[in-house]
Amino acid sequence: MTMDATRYEDGSISYPGHPRGPDGAEPVETIDLSEYTAEVVTWTTSTATPPGVHEPNHLAIVEFDVSEAVDDGDESVRAIVQLTTGDVETGDQVRAVYEDELRKPGAGIREPESQRWDGYRFEPV
Repeated sequence: MTMDATRYEDGSISYPGHPRGPDGAEPVETIDLSEYTAEVVTWTTSTATPPGVHEPNHLAIVEFDVSEAVDDGDESVRAIVQLTTGDVETGDQVRAVYEDELRKPGAGIREPESQRWDGYRFEPV
């Protein structure tokens, strides 16, 4: 499983990716963010979680420095991610950890077969 950000013809990068970038730019490549560490920009803990989501649910906005993946200078991309712990601070480095179940299958109103239950949480480095 990958956590793909999309780079577009104009050099911009977005996560999640879209069929068209800013100003209608075409996608040219993907960058797997799960291979990078990220810096915590801000974080919070939710204690009123949706059905099936682990409680408490630690969330963060993180910034990935993907400069090495692109040819033209300093590039970064931000994402909202789940954390493995609430023991983080702004500026901490975190890395992706694959999880088979981010939510309890069958919880909620959607058919379990219509969703993926796996993905990434992020832990302090």
